[in-house]
Amino acid sequence: MRLWTDRLPSPVGELRLVGDDQGTLRALEFDSHDERLHRLLSRHYRRYELVKGTAPEVIRQALEAYFAGDPSHLDALPVATGGTEFQCQVWQALRGIPAGTTISYGELAAGIGRPGASRAVGLANGANPVAIVVPCHRVIGANGTLTGYGGGLPRKRWLVEHERGLVQGELALV
Repeated sequence: MRLWTDRLPSPVGELRLVGDDQGTLRALEFDSHDERLHRLLSRHYRRYELVKGTAPEVIRQALEAYFAGDPSHLDALPVATGGTEFQCQVWQALRGIPAGTTISYGELAAGIGRPGASRAVGLANGANPVAIVVPCHRVIGANGTLTGYGGGLPRKRWLVEHERGLVQGELALV
């Protein structure tokens, strides 16, 4: 599989974007996590080739809009991943968590009809290759604490606080 790779500056560090010739986002990783990116791509696609390219403008604009304060642009971005049926089910459910909201792994497991599978949900969450767009950062521990994040807890905290600030700003405008 031949995939393009591009970079985009952001408030949480440079993002590494990976996609296909159809303009579909296949991975989004943080600048200092190349090893994780290659591990996830290998798991999902076995063989792949990364070539330097330019992300489609719709992807770049959606991410820039997100960081500028409008997370709704991410909802329509086409995303494709490898992964098991269960992982894909978890990742689809992640896209249904509204910006500014957090849920626990147990709540996510129950939401996909798999109560008691919170550990499996956590593993699928950790294998998500498309950070931010597939918002795994919105899943927290049962006690309300921020737990593991492939991009690091400081980034997870920033993303959650960014989104909560946007939602609170919307409520203040109503």
